[in-house]
Amino acid sequence: MLDTKRKIGFFFIEDFALMSGAAAVEPLRAANLLAKKPLYEICYFSKDGGPTFSSCGAPFHTEQLAGTDPDLDILFVVAGGNAMSLQDTTVSGLVRSLAAHGTSLGGISGGPVLLAKAGVMKNRRFTVHWEHFEELREYSDRFLMERRLYIIDRDRYTCAGGMAPLDMMHALIQSDHGIDLARAVTDWFIHTEVRSSEQPQRSGFAGGNKNLHPIVLSALDLMENHIADPLSFKQIAMLVGVGERQLQRRFDQELNIGPMQCYLEIRLDKADELTRKTRLSFMEIALTTGFVNQGHFAKTFRTRFGMTPTDRRRLEKD
Repeated sequence: MLDTKRKIGFFFIEDFALMSGAAAVEPLRAANLLAKKPLYEICYFSKDGGPTFSSCGAPFHTEQLAGTDPDLDILFVVAGGNAMSLQDTTVSGLVRSLAAHGTSLGGISGGPVLLAKAGVMKNRRFTVHWEHFEELREYSDRFLMERRLYIIDRDRYTCAGGMAPLDMMHALIQSDHGIDLARAVTDWFIHTEVRSSEQPQRSGFAGGNKNLHPIVLSALDLMENHIADPLSFKQIAMLVGVGERQLQRRFDQELNIGPMQCYLEIRLDKADELTRKTRLSFMEIALTTGFVNQGHFAKTFRTRFGMTPTDRRRLEKD
């Protein structure tokens, strides 16, 4: 768990959806309140600074992002309206500069459109509001887009907007500070049915079965959100708030598979999908699914599917 305060910025694009912005900001504010200490420093930015207005006319007072050194841990781009029509080179330049600086980036609602068009989503899985999905896919077939509620891929955080930021922030807070605080925040907002990242396309292991024990569901969600940067067994147990033996027992009882074998199969299923549906190199796929090198990836893939990634791709084309 993190011991240091994280500085989180929100870069509002004029006419952004107020609901999306609030659903992202408020969980972090609540985490500070419930923890009784400042876990997150929240900053608001826009291209020019001053009041930036949401789609309903409500203003956010912002600082100008250009020309500053915000030293952010994460910057979320919050955009609404017709994000595909935005051609602001200043915004794209700011995003690229922060990416080069090593800042983690996020996109909310139409925000992932701006990140993708700025060129900072290479080899990163991401999602976007359904309104923009098809048009963005036509823009480039190199984007690793998925129809999910939210996706956390290493240093990129994207969600579909609306109420989806509540679910994404639950995952972020859980990864940072554990399940107990994350649940306290969602209870604070009476958001008792936290949705996992793969909705509406549910994970094969969760299978849409809400009867799975919350410990198992929480662990599966962590696995889904850490495909490229796998967590250790000890980390998963700590973040879901149980001992390693209890976590092992729950998986054995409910899924008839150990946690780390389940985790490996989730990663391999994603690797298989990328092999079949993208033109990424196998080295890129290996890194995107958490393997240290292409050789290890190919061997593990063959053990699971009975064929090499090359054969799998060739079979898909035939």
